Amino acid sequence: RARKPTMTTNPLDPGASADADRVDPRVDLAVALVLFLVGAAIAWYAWSMPTFRERQGDIFTAPGIVPGFYGCVIALLAALLGWRALGRRRAGLGATAPGSLGQGLSGLALVAALCIVFALGLVTRLPFWLAAALFVSSFVLVFEWPRGGGAGARWRLVAIAAATGLGAGLGIALVFERVFLVRLP
Repeated sequence: RARKPTMTTNPLDPGASADADRVDPRVDLAVALVLFLVGAAIAWYAWSMPTFRERQGDIFTAPGIVPGFYGCVIALLAALLGWRALGRRRAGLGATAPGSLGQGLSGLALVAALCIVFALGLVTRLPFWLAAALFVSSFVLVFEWPRGGGAGARWRLVAIAAATGLGAGLGIALVFERVFLVRLP
């Protein structure tokens, strides 16, 4: 008889769902380490880019500001994920997890593959709004596809993914072109 999952009592993350408790903390820790290294590398390379003084411009024209910000945010969020995983491991949560380290890292690799296809395959061949719409729709479908369930649930997910992707693609394009005045490919 299957046990109904309960809410966690983890003091580091009192709002975590029972789904989070089924993930082995070692998986979260490994993913956090990989993401922290990626974020730190992005921040490091952004720091080594030319400064605004070297470019005779103001501080907002330095090319490393945005990637440096993203790298720091990725590293910070990865550190928080690692901290949470360590707390869950000390509390003994997730020890009976069905997920393995390979599953966690394969999910990370799948995200990386989708991003590479988007950057190298879609953006270079399609209008940006359409490339972004296909990327977001694909992302939703890949990571939310129901393992069980009937055709109705799958068609509902396809409709939600298409609507989400189209809204995101058009929204991103409009914000970048109208607000930030960036010409997109």
